[in-house]
Amino acid sequence: LESMKSTLELYREELDNDPNAPVLGNPNGSVVVVEFFDYNCPYCKRVAPDVLELITNDSDIKLVYREWPVLGDNSVFAARAALAAREQGKYEEMHWALMNLRQANQKTVMSAAAELGLDLQKLQQDMKSEAVNRHISLSMKLANAIGFSGTPSFVIGNQIAPGAIPLSEMQKMVELERKEISKTD
Repeated sequence: LESMKSTLELYREELDNDPNAPVLGNPNGSVVVVEFFDYNCPYCKRVAPDVLELITNDSDIKLVYREWPVLGDNSVFAARAALAAREQGKYEEMHWALMNLRQANQKTVMSAAAELGLDLQKLQQDMKSEAVNRHISLSMKLANAIGFSGTPSFVIGNQIAPGAIPLSEMQKMVELERKEISKTD
């Protein structure tokens, strides 16, 4: 556990404040929740509504998304498309659209992008960008350093939760983190 804490401290800046990571919720929230996920992971889809509810009901959470496409080429394609959608200001819409797909693959991802009114040619160019490459490789590096073996995986302050956790568990971890923060202030 101590080694876990020091690993988190070592990567705290990259986990919480990577300017190249999508942020939902309150960008200045005092509690940071980092989720590593894959668009083809059924457990990620299952916790997605809970994650949304968590940030909807608590305006003091900064949710950082780490696209971690571990389930093959279709997942990589989906992650690249979502990250590229940032260039058109549509990451959040694209994220939820892809989470709602039964299967994220080239056809369904591009179809979702078209429905959102994204410029598909620009999207495909941006999918190859350095920023997209960097985001995915940093996700791999962080997940490996922390010791995550699958998606979804969460980092909430100094706590980790590998696997799908219910909303009540997320809320408990957030409250625990708040107590820690108030101790150090």
